[in-house]
Amino acid sequence: MAKKSLQELLQTTEKCIVAPCVYDCASARAVELVGFEAMMLSGGEVSIAMNGVIDYGFSNLTDIEWITSRISQTSGIPLAADIEDGFGGPLAVYRSAKRMAMAGAKALQLEDASDMEESTGLISRDKYMEKVKAALAALEGTDCFLIARTNADPETEMEEGCIRMAMAHELGAKMTTVVKIGTYAHAQHVAEKVPGWKMFPDVRDIDGKPAVTADQIYPLGFNFMTMHYTLKAAMDGMLEHGLRNVEQQGCHYTCQKQDATGVMGMSATPLFDPQSYMELENRFTGGGKEYTIVGNAVEDFPEGFKRVPIEDRL
Repeated sequence: MAKKSLQELLQTTEKCIVAPCVYDCASARAVELVGFEAMMLSGGEVSIAMNGVIDYGFSNLTDIEWITSRISQTSGIPLAADIEDGFGGPLAVYRSAKRMAMAGAKALQLEDASDMEESTGLISRDKYMEKVKAALAALEGTDCFLIARTNADPETEMEEGCIRMAMAHELGAKMTTVVKIGTYAHAQHVAEKVPGWKMFPDVRDIDGKPAVTADQIYPLGFNFMTMHYTLKAAMDGMLEHGLRNVEQQGCHYTCQKQDATGVMGMSATPLFDPQSYMELENRFTGGGKEYTIVGNAVEDFPEGFKRVPIEDRL
């Protein structure tokens, strides 16, 4: 089964696609298993997970390109990716966009920040549009599209942000995002000013309630919404298990705790459906090989999760 591009998915659905942010192949796998249809590579979380440093301009194109290629190769759902400011001027943006499309990204988010350490200042409109033109030229003829992004503050720079996104749309950006909006009122304002597909960024709670829902914002032209949970959830789980295991000086807690997966034991391998790899190999060899971990049997893929064909993961 051929993988759908993100553009194909958005064109053939009548709802807002919710895309959790991911940072490696394991987080991408977790998002796919529960039924999400798309995902967004978070530059900030890649910085933490791959390099062990905060989101402060430390990541570079090589970091993002490398993990994009791994996730895209091993997942059946489309990946959009954050390429920060494109890692330089128009020529750097052009090179970054071409390499990221070749790595398998299906959309690229390009921001107008003037300082990647703070991401609060904006480069001039003209300088940003030069970058937009470069990215669009690099992506021409690919199945990867541009998400133009402004870091304009909606409280003080909303009009400027909307003007920039409307200009980027006019140049050919398929999708835009005013990345600091956070409320339904913000979304309404952007919808009035900016045509085309729009992304609602990093949905969150306000006063204990969701700031917006996918159903609310879809009629406003927001057909893509991102959110963060995977890295926090991973750290929560590792710390929960770690505190108990360090207390016990062993892995008894992990071996006996089923959690959400129903998988017993200390290994997450069953969640990656190892027997499907063997089934594919057996088609070529005519054998009956089963996967083991150093001779130890591995549990079956757990029920209740989406099983993706192995052909879409290799």
